[in-house]
Amino acid sequence: MAFGGNSLNQKEYHPVPGWALFLFVAALAAFGLILRLLLGPELLEMGPLALMGVVYAILLCSVLVAVVPLGRRALPAMGICGAGWKPIVLGSVGTLVLSVAVSRIGPEVKGMQAVEELVRQPDALVPSLLLLGGLAPIVEELVFRGLLYGWIAGRWGTRWAWLVSSIAFAVAHYEPAHIMLVLPLGLLFGYLRRRTDSLLPSTVAHIFNNSFAVAAAAYLDM
Repeated sequence: MAFGGNSLNQKEYHPVPGWALFLFVAALAAFGLILRLLLGPELLEMGPLALMGVVYAILLCSVLVAVVPLGRRALPAMGICGAGWKPIVLGSVGTLVLSVAVSRIGPEVKGMQAVEELVRQPDALVPSLLLLGGLAPIVEELVFRGLLYGWIAGRWGTRWAWLVSSIAFAVAHYEPAHIMLVLPLGLLFGYLRRRTDSLLPSTVAHIFNNSFAVAAAAYLDM
């Protein structure tokens, strides 16, 4: 898939500064601690969807804390800009094909089995689609291919940003079998980010992939 060269040259590029990454980590720790102190044991008693919702809400708030001080530089630094239809469409289709392929040839993932059980519970499909198919990919793209990618690209170039952010995205799924399955997707998402200088294609592809996986888990015997 060739979408043309990067639309921004190095002179026009706005990197994510190191202090923004530090703010993100500090805010994440602070929000987590505050929530732990406020809810105590009740936090661990939440249902899986509610707990994941809290985690992604904290991540999103931490990203906002990190980038708001950047002002107008925040949008280009995070890659929040438009992109042509071709990388969005081809990226989404390519993601779906790759996802189905790796899920067929790869090992079974306990985390995915848990998701299947979760979304098949009564009245869980719509909340699962909103959280796992919508909020989760948006937040993950902002963290890995927005904040982390933007910081690395400003220091060591987009190739290292692509590789490191893709590996970090995969490792964040922590289960070894899941890491193996997610890494190819992370590399594709990173490729879309690098080739277009935009977070839009990878975010749409990520949403498309997750939503399909949730729907498939609910209706198909995988």
